[in-house]
Amino acid sequence: MIERMHLAIIREVEQQGSLTAAAEKLFLTQSALSHSIKKLEQQLGTDIWLREGRSLRLTQAGQYLLAVANRLLPQLSLAEERLRQFAQGERGTLRIGMECHPCYQWLLKVVSPYLADWPDVDVDVKQKFQFGGIGALFGYEIDMLVTPDPLYKPGLVFQPVFDYEQVLVVNSRHALAHAEYIAPAQLGNETLITYPVDIDRLDIYNQFLQPAGISPHIHKPIETTDIMLQMVASGRGVAALPRWLVSEYQNRFDVVPVKLGEQGIAKQIYLGIRETDRETDYIKAFIALAKTKSYPYTPSVIE
Repeated sequence: MIERMHLAIIREVEQQGSLTAAAEKLFLTQSALSHSIKKLEQQLGTDIWLREGRSLRLTQAGQYLLAVANRLLPQLSLAEERLRQFAQGERGTLRIGMECHPCYQWLLKVVSPYLADWPDVDVDVKQKFQFGGIGALFGYEIDMLVTPDPLYKPGLVFQPVFDYEQVLVVNSRHALAHAEYIAPAQLGNETLITYPVDIDRLDIYNQFLQPAGISPHIHKPIETTDIMLQMVASGRGVAALPRWLVSEYQNRFDVVPVKLGEQGIAKQIYLGIRETDRETDYIKAFIALAKTKSYPYTPSVIE
């Protein structure tokens, strides 16, 4: 019978790189660890590891068990933590993953009243995931994903919370500052500043530039919104950001938004959760509150 300790051993040996290090991590003797796995191999009738000199290599069966361990152990740990919290009268922690760099400004508008309404629930925000946002949801690294690009998978539910328009940001002295809208070719000689996100996940590329076969002269990734807008205000480049975010920063930086294309680029922000959590009261409450904290949105579409 496969037990939780077997899965923990397989995962730790893979992570630590040796039986000795894994045994120390699990507070076992190396002989106890080896005996446990040897007994499991006998029960299953197949090897889990093959020795190659001093190192171990997982067999096909071992690789399968490692995948099971990576999927189940976080779920078991989370279940134990939630049950402990219930037993102590606590509600737990709502772990929010972010796939939307500019959404921190919006998230603050939601988190502040939420913490006041739910004093027995903590909020933790994560941006970097081992397997991406969807993988983090399935792997129980996070409980909710903030994303403009939902990937619908069985077991997940995505709720739209607000609409927005993606625009080009330029300084007020830029030649494009007073344009009604811009065409992709007009960015061919520009330095385009974006968040450090894969190009295929940037709307200005996949919905505007690439369909027209255009690339900017220079692509410069920058981590923070403040620095990005300071660069734009200083004439060091242009950026693509949500219109609502530009509006919030215009009193600090000499920048203006310009529509991308004649029809503009309309987007939505979604909150993704596991289907099994959709009736969890404090998760439902967060989604309901988030829907009340949207920004004013008027599609700038030419009829």
